[in-house]
Amino acid sequence: MSDELKWMIERQIPHLRRYAFALTRDRETADEIVQDSLERALRKRHLWSRRGSIRSWLFRILYRQSIEHYRRSHLDTIPAETGVIDNAVAHPANQEMRVDCLKMAEALEQLPAEQRAVVLLAALEGLPYDEIAEITGVPVGTVRSRLSRARETLRLFRESAPPDRRTAKLRMVK
Repeated sequence: MSDELKWMIERQIPHLRRYAFALTRDRETADEIVQDSLERALRKRHLWSRRGSIRSWLFRILYRQSIEHYRRSHLDTIPAETGVIDNAVAHPANQEMRVDCLKMAEALEQLPAEQRAVVLLAALEGLPYDEIAEITGVPVGTVRSRLSRARETLRLFRESAPPDRRTAKLRMVK
């Protein structure tokens, strides 16, 4: 394998790990899926056409590996444990942003897997729709539709979420 290809793959590992963790919400499972994806990519490196982005190719492999892992586990959802999220951060913040992030994580948890995968690729990785379509194996129109439905669901969840107690207390004081 060429040094250039190794270098290109190595540069994507942090992005793959982040996306895998966002999909699975479990560090060990995410690392396992990334490992399986990298092994598969190295075995199948002759299939990568240099015309396309290696990033899209690796994300497509990871996405398919995550689906396969999901099917093998026969679980509908894998809940994120508070300890896993808190241990990933050295100093948990107490600001409103942390509360908003936790609410968003809860809202993402409620989305169907297909919508959650597309939202994470768009929001977390900042990929364009055509790359997301290539990774997930669906047409661009389906990607747009899933994003639209997911955004609407997240907006409704945010609007219907009960207000923060601190905010309610501040309103009473004013």
